[in-house]
Amino acid sequence: MSSYIDLKFINDMSARLSQFKRKSDYLYNFRCPHCGDSKKNKTKARAYFYRVKNDMFFKCHNCGEGQSLGNFIKFIDPKLYERYLLERYKGSAPSSPKPKFDFKPAFDDKPVKNLLDDLTKVSKLKSGHPVKKYIEDRKIPDKHFDNLYLCDKFMAFVNKVKPQTFPYIKQDHPRLIIPFFDYDGKFFAFQGRAFGNEQPKYLTIKLKESKQKIYGLERVNLQEHINIVEGPIDSLFLKNCLAMGGADMLFDRVPVDQVTYIFDNEPRNKEIINRMYKVIEKNYNVVIWPDNIHAKDVNDMIKDGMSVSEVNDIISTNTFAKLEALTRLTNYKKC
Repeated sequence: MSSYIDLKFINDMSARLSQFKRKSDYLYNFRCPHCGDSKKNKTKARAYFYRVKNDMFFKCHNCGEGQSLGNFIKFIDPKLYERYLLERYKGSAPSSPKPKFDFKPAFDDKPVKNLLDDLTKVSKLKSGHPVKKYIEDRKIPDKHFDNLYLCDKFMAFVNKVKPQTFPYIKQDHPRLIIPFFDYDGKFFAFQGRAFGNEQPKYLTIKLKESKQKIYGLERVNLQEHINIVEGPIDSLFLKNCLAMGGADMLFDRVPVDQVTYIFDNEPRNKEIINRMYKVIEKNYNVVIWPDNIHAKDVNDMIKDGMSVSEVNDIISTNTFAKLEALTRLTNYKKC
């Protein structure tokens, strides 16, 4: 992969990295997000991006952490990592000019045509169809079947929405399409869920760059308590529930005590644990799963035989905030 693509994604992350600065061509310095860098000197920065041959790497000279740029992006923002993988699928990129580091996001507010009519609603699939069976096996309530779609040729569909996303399609594949709508019911993004071993398993495509990737906005009631889960499918089982399309989404449209974050049950996942700490620090409510729950997420609990009522009871009795949440999280994590 070319250095151009690496530099492009370093640019995308730069505003998130404290004390970020360019030292020279292909060398960038900032405070390490893994260890937090110096606790005594807030201006000290000992983490670097540097180039080896045509690829960029990360290294911290405080904690010793080192990794490829791709793994660093995945740690910072898994959804940005999806975009990074997309660029790798493209196969080629111009070697010049170098990206301009202006630290400003690029927004596109052009109106977007609704292309969902080109797809097949799950509700329209015949009984016994493999995709319909897949949805039914996940016990997704049939009231949502009208808002889930089958896309037989995912890459071709993406190219229709965002031309040249996949310039070279060797072998296309089907995906489940989960559309994102804003508060006004306007279609602005979609997530493609792979049925096979295609990577990434979940791939979210934004039609309008100015929109934050949040699923469920068209049906959320801002006057009631809001649950926020990780995956769109999980959100279909809970009342007044959103799904975070981005790793560090903080929902600030309502008071923090009106929001409960429900992360996947992965105590060994350092990325999830770090995100849990972040929402606790902002005084949001957070679910700390008890030891007797082994399912990874809400959908797995339902698939394992729990009722929605039982899942809600577990969530209600294991929701914490502030100091108690921190104490519980310390005992919960295994990483």
